[in-house]
Amino acid sequence: MLTMYGIKNCDTIKKARKYLDANGVAYQFHDYRADGLEADLLRRFSDTLGWEALLNTRGTTWRKLDEATRSAVDNAAAAQQLMLAQPAMIKRPLLCRADGSMLLGFNETAYSSFIVEKS
Repeated sequence: MLTMYGIKNCDTIKKARKYLDANGVAYQFHDYRADGLEADLLRRFSDTLGWEALLNTRGTTWRKLDEATRSAVDNAAAAQQLMLAQPAMIKRPLLCRADGSMLLGFNETAYSSFIVEKS
């Protein structure tokens, strides 16, 4: 079983979900805002993918932060604290398999490969 993590109103999430649905791929959707986010789960994401990859520094939420807050995010602990407080800071979608493997972002080719690998 696959689990997709993200925020339901995100355009990239919508594209990824549409792709999975169109290809008959079973998955669960976990909305950070509606379903919450536990520190242990975020730590696992960060340990696997790296906090730099996980932190969305290109989005509106990041740009709205003051310079002092952005400058203070220079290590995993600081990044995780910020992402827990503001889950919109997490790059999305994040697709996870039960075996712990993860794919960050949406690209049809990468999704196709990730899905085939699980079979």
